[in-house]
Amino acid sequence: MTLNPSTNRHPYPSPAPSPPNRLDRSSTSTANHIVVLASSRAVLEGRLTAATVVISKATGKVTSIFHSVLPASDFPAGTDYTDHSPHILLPGLVDTHVHLNEPGRTEWEGFWTGTRAAAFGGVTTVIDMPLNAIPPTTTVAGMREKVQAAQGKCWVDVGFYGGIVPGNATELRSLVQEGVRGFKGFLIDSGVPEFPAVSSTDIALAMAALADEPTTLMFHAETIPPIAGSVGDDVQLSFPPLAPIGPLDEYATFLASRPSSFETYAIAKILSLAHIAPNLPLHIVHLSAIEAIPLLQEAIAHGIKITAETCFHYLSLAAESIRNGDTRHKCCPPIRSKSNQDGLWEELMHNDGCIKTVVSDHSPCTPNLKLLPNSITNTENDLMDGDEEGKGNFFSAWGGVSSVGLGLSILWTEGQRRGISIEDVVKWCCTNTAKQVGLENDKGHLAVGFDGDVAVFDDNGSFEVGEEAMLFRNKCSPYQGTVLQGVVKQTWVRGQRVWDRDGLGFGKEGPSGKLLLERRR
Repeated sequence: MTLNPSTNRHPYPSPAPSPPNRLDRSSTSTANHIVVLASSRAVLEGRLTAATVVISKATGKVTSIFHSVLPASDFPAGTDYTDHSPHILLPGLVDTHVHLNEPGRTEWEGFWTGTRAAAFGGVTTVIDMPLNAIPPTTTVAGMREKVQAAQGKCWVDVGFYGGIVPGNATELRSLVQEGVRGFKGFLIDSGVPEFPAVSSTDIALAMAALADEPTTLMFHAETIPPIAGSVGDDVQLSFPPLAPIGPLDEYATFLASRPSSFETYAIAKILSLAHIAPNLPLHIVHLSAIEAIPLLQEAIAHGIKITAETCFHYLSLAAESIRNGDTRHKCCPPIRSKSNQDGLWEELMHNDGCIKTVVSDHSPCTPNLKLLPNSITNTENDLMDGDEEGKGNFFSAWGGVSSVGLGLSILWTEGQRRGISIEDVVKWCCTNTAKQVGLENDKGHLAVGFDGDVAVFDDNGSFEVGEEAMLFRNKCSPYQGTVLQGVVKQTWVRGQRVWDRDGLGFGKEGPSGKLLLERRR
């Protein structure tokens, strides 16, 4: 059998040069220590090809890859072997923007429920945001409390971000030593009192502290533009948007209260400070406004190290389709117009675009905090009480979209209308997200030496988003009732099957996800 040689376009070892049929096929020892996944379609080195992937159960690492479908007879009897043809073998997704909220707000979400939901959708690594847990991950003590809370509860691998808030600049280097994958700060009120917004002075201090550290500094980039040149940060930051004009249950009123200028002004402020730490990678989380794209493009052209992400909901939901009172769609920055969505897609699909990654920004809450009117959902008896007063108020409702574990199918569904390939999805949701958080040598590729994280994807299957598809704690999402294309059949984390749609589901072994606490290099 002739194998295609590796082109070595990535800095990892070449595939094994020959099939493993020289192994003692009667060796029970070998059979018990490897997993073999094969398919006529797999994404390897950025292209779709046939593949057989061999993973060590002992190390969780990929030990061999063959660019063809080898039969089970080429392996020792009893080997855990499956030919998944015609389904696609993908690297496990790396969702680098998830709010798991534990400890402190576990009624909103938690490690057990949030990571199960991730595994359902082929996500094998999540990076937990520094808020909305209590305490937030803004100190070493807060980080250690979060790590303790996560023990034994994670179905997939979990890493952590630190936060930048006023007064914690002296904690940042120590948090790097504790293993955080990056830092996030808000330029506008975060919605929770324990995570206040930062001023230009706070940002400058954080940049100086992290200038030579192996990390990424990220920003929720919204702030109210000054009404005059003399208005400073102390007036403009940490204040809510200006008083709304129009009915509070109309989405148009809410959208008008968070215009694109909030994003462009915040990004301009960040860029004006980038000279303080020219080697420090900067990142804009959940970019929504296309008006910010030229600012980022110009900055990159001038050598500033900055990237941006956008979210599944910005690429699939549009303001024109949001019903009045349907606060499941409320998030900040807001979901904008269809034409704005088209612009985000255009930049994402550009090879040299500033938008490099697509993430969930899963930011759940208890359904009562969404203030949904009973008329919005068919499951109102489960979601809310009978009092309609104040319901549907976009300004009072919690802002956040719940979608962890649905992202691959959301992106694939919308992407089919726009001509994307499965290789594009891997680039945006696996390879580039892993690189963003310093995991590019372990995650994001199906390759020898990498973690054996695999999603088995039926690109032609479909499902309706009901409660059985929303494994996050609170079944409240704008995708309820939507039919999505693309179904994850199995999810493997470091050679262990954690989700099997057509088999045992999550099985009986319990969670075995790893906490990613090694210092970033």
